[in-house]
Amino acid sequence: MAANSRTTARKTAPRPVRTPREIAPAVREDADEFDAAEAQEIEADAVTSDGYITVPMQGANEEVEDVQVLLSSKWRASAMRALNRGDFDTFMKSVLFEDDYEVYLDLDPEAGEVETFATEVVRLTGENPGKSSGSGTSSRRTRKR
Repeated sequence: MAANSRTTARKTAPRPVRTPREIAPAVREDADEFDAAEAQEIEADAVTSDGYITVPMQGANEEVEDVQVLLSSKWRASAMRALNRGDFDTFMKSVLFEDDYEVYLDLDPEAGEVETFATEVVRLTGENPGKSSGSGTSSRRTRKR
């Protein structure tokens, strides 16, 4: 008669029981992350009536100027594509206030300074344009007929 799992003795030790806290992924404690209420307070303080926020931009000669930029939640997909491609002129023309685009051209920031600027805008608005609020895939499979 062949042995099966019910009739044979267990030769390995049972797995230790883990608590839900041990199973859950670690929570990141980032100083830059804001909860929703803090993000709304920051946005309300800094946002102008037409949806722009004032953010400092550093230029090539350590020069810093304040510019008005659209909230990161209002950035168009084309602006995001330009930023991802490294086409900073197109990105800045899309997100800066009309008069501040000239300030950007005069400052002539380096790539790292543009990245710092975009990160600061996202931090001040408390939103990340890369995170989608759209629905995820369903855990249920659809039945094929």
